Amino acid sequence: MLVDIIGRVKINNIKLTINIIANRITEESTLSGGERIFIEFARRWAQRGHQINIFTSREGGIVCSRYNLDKGDNIHLTIWSGCKNNKHEFSLWFSVLVYIHRTIEGSLKAMKMSKSFNDPKSIIFSSSPFWPDLIPAFIVKKRMKRTRLIVGFYLFAPNPFKGGYRTSYKNRFEFSTFKDWSRALVLWINHIPAYWQVKKRADLVFVTNEMDRHRFISQRLVSDRVIAVQGGVDTKTPMLVREPKNKEYDAVFIGRFHPQKGVLELIDIWGYICEIRKNAKLAMIGNGPLEKDIEKKINDFSLKNNVHLYGFKDGVEKIRIFKSSRVVLHPAVYDSGGMAACEAMVCGLPGVSFDLPALKTY
Repeated sequence: MLVDIIGRVKINNIKLTINIIANRITEESTLSGGERIFIEFARRWAQRGHQINIFTSREGGIVCSRYNLDKGDNIHLTIWSGCKNNKHEFSLWFSVLVYIHRTIEGSLKAMKMSKSFNDPKSIIFSSSPFWPDLIPAFIVKKRMKRTRLIVGFYLFAPNPFKGGYRTSYKNRFEFSTFKDWSRALVLWINHIPAYWQVKKRADLVFVTNEMDRHRFISQRLVSDRVIAVQGGVDTKTPMLVREPKNKEYDAVFIGRFHPQKGVLELIDIWGYICEIRKNAKLAMIGNGPLEKDIEKKINDFSLKNNVHLYGFKDGVEKIRIFKSSRVVLHPAVYDSGGMAACEAMVCGLPGVSFDLPALKTY
């Protein structure tokens, strides 16, 4: 069955053509959890000899090149969208226009895809439930009925009318700004129809925890066709980096600077810690829309000597920071898994997080 064919072992030496749609990527200098998962899938599937075709945006092409997904006889990279939007400060509504543009552009490209992919050994993989990925994938599936459709659905959007990102750990409606609420609303509007259409059309769904897995299981999508993949964590690179003699940081955070990740709450928490331990040091790896807010809060709390902002880091650089820290903090206020924290935990760090339901099954 399909799960066996693309799983950890190759059955009967079957070679597949796996067409990955990652057209939604808008930032070349960061990496979301869903993007990390599709990159790790692509790398592993390519190593097993499958043909990998990636259809992505200009920024997605840069990300794929960074992870050598533009090299190899069995990897082919195609740029679909060229409308640039890689600045965190762009307005919400400009981002929505780019989002719609990429959906339309990707859909037109999907209509022109070769029908040679109409084969039981061909797979279309929508790397996210966002429309620039999902709608082109649906179009390909509609045109080529023999191909199989996989969808990565790694986060259910919170209801903005019931607390949004604060729902999981506070029982009251709370948004720091109207901008936060607007972004949550746009995400929620995207995910409602996406969820029902994925249940109706997908042959296989990837999620990141058991709670989300049970949301998809139905008479059509039986249990072995909804898979909790639990992220894509590199376990080999940490073994190449030596342990330092001394720990430079008391704690480390890694993730996007986004309301969902609890990064502003983390600065509040670190302020309290520094009242007790004045020399406590925190390393923060990442970037995102709240970057300026974090810098302002660090200045307001006089934490310049206590919080080090590294920006986006990956590979050996990231591992060195992990191994120079005592504990990893995962302050997400709404989450479907803890892949970023797991990357640090592979390096031997204990993790601390809020008591979120999804993390209990991750």
